[in-house]
Amino acid sequence: MADTSIERRAPAIPVVSPRELAPYAIFAGILLLVLVYFVGVEQGALSVVGGMGVHEFVHDARHLLGFPCH
Repeated sequence: MADTSIERRAPAIPVVSPRELAPYAIFAGILLLVLVYFVGVEQGALSVVGGMGVHEFVHDARHLLGFPCH
């Protein structure tokens, strides 16, 4: 009878250094800050976009996240 045992190894998990991860973390952080700005602050004293378009687009998200808008 032939030996049919096969040694199975788990795939290696890649190790990512903080230096390699930093650009992605910075990009994600800036993106989240812009998102929080538009949902929570836009149409106030620091308005960047004129009109009520952004306010109406994110109105329900403001209420969901607890930001006052009325």
